[in-house]
Amino acid sequence: MHSVMALFVRLGCVVAMISAAVGFAAPASAEPTDSTLCAWRFMSNSTVLNVAFPDANSTYWLMPYALGPGDSIELSGTYPAARYFSLNTYGTDLDTVDTLRDDQIIPDPGSANPYVDASAEALPASRQRWHATLVNGPADHSRNEIQAVASGQGTPIGFVIIRVYVPTDPNSLSGGVGLPDAKLSIGGSDVATQPCAQPFDPAAYPGPVADAVKAGFDRVIAGAAAGAFPGNTPEAVFSNPASTAGLFPNGDNKYIGTRISYQPGRLLVVRGKAPIFPNTLAGQSPTDPNQQVRYWSMCQNDLRSPYPVVACAADFQTAIDESGYYTYVLGAPADLPANLDPSVTVIPWGSTDVDKVLFLRNMIPSAAFYPNSVQASQDSGADPATTMGPYYPRTAYCDTETLATGGAGVCLGA
Repeated sequence: MHSVMALFVRLGCVVAMISAAVGFAAPASAEPTDSTLCAWRFMSNSTVLNVAFPDANSTYWLMPYALGPGDSIELSGTYPAARYFSLNTYGTDLDTVDTLRDDQIIPDPGSANPYVDASAEALPASRQRWHATLVNGPADHSRNEIQAVASGQGTPIGFVIIRVYVPTDPNSLSGGVGLPDAKLSIGGSDVATQPCAQPFDPAAYPGPVADAVKAGFDRVIAGAAAGAFPGNTPEAVFSNPASTAGLFPNGDNKYIGTRISYQPGRLLVVRGKAPIFPNTLAGQSPTDPNQQVRYWSMCQNDLRSPYPVVACAADFQTAIDESGYYTYVLGAPADLPANLDPSVTVIPWGSTDVDKVLFLRNMIPSAAFYPNSVQASQDSGADPATTMGPYYPRTAYCDTETLATGGAGVCLGA
């Protein structure tokens, strides 16, 4: 009985310890209660906890933990119906510890993985099951293990995040299935937990607690973003970020980005070749062998902490012309011409009082596409304008009248 009580106290204090580790103030109610023992305490997307450059077509669920030597957390779930999902662990510096993505997660006996076998999508949910284990130490991915605590970190604290991109049912952020259950094995005792009925949303708790949580996020994320976009970064020219460490990076995504600023009557035009992707909303499988990337998007975010996403145009939301190219126009509603060509996709500017950062995201390039991917330019340290070829986004500022009379090609000097 003593060990079970100790486990409950330890679990109830995890949120408080995590808060202290990253500089948050913990609420006084972080005592061991039924609500603090549920899994997936936090959810983040474009409307809830919109922080650290999220994609508007994805949702993230986060569970903090503290694992001593020999402790573990077993997750059990069902593969979601979505373009992509993954499990990622992070240390107290908010940098990646380990990643186990959808097509790497081995199914349970009698089940199949729809990210490996397209025919598995037709199976009942009971035959699309998986288990994975977070361990404090080296992980064996062939056993669905994930390293939970950063090597050399002074405290046994970490976070695990579930990411789900483009759920097939847009009304189900988690891809038509429940979030995974979690069984915590800590100090020789086991406790099974289910997903929280309602994730914590600071906006729903106005006052000093929410203010402290927001201030903590701002402080940590602002420090990381300052390193990603140093002050000498050229405007309206896509380049590799200096670093994405400390921003909950996803190892399956790589980005190029650029800072942009608003001027009345001025628009930004962006054009490049669109990679081929599996349009799961149109019935294609994530296993489609013809894909060049699993997912890509163009997103713009406020260049001010906590760096929320303002708007995205994902691959399936982007108009593609007969040559396979996209053209984006970014601007305030008052500056947009009324006669835009239907092959142009508008990305809203949002607040004109804040500079923006515009991101092109590539996820999981195929081997054939890799040389033209964002990943290749970052792995080599080369200029993406050279390595990406036609897939590199060309940009130009353009006034409203020129765009209206001459079109995007004139703005870009074509």
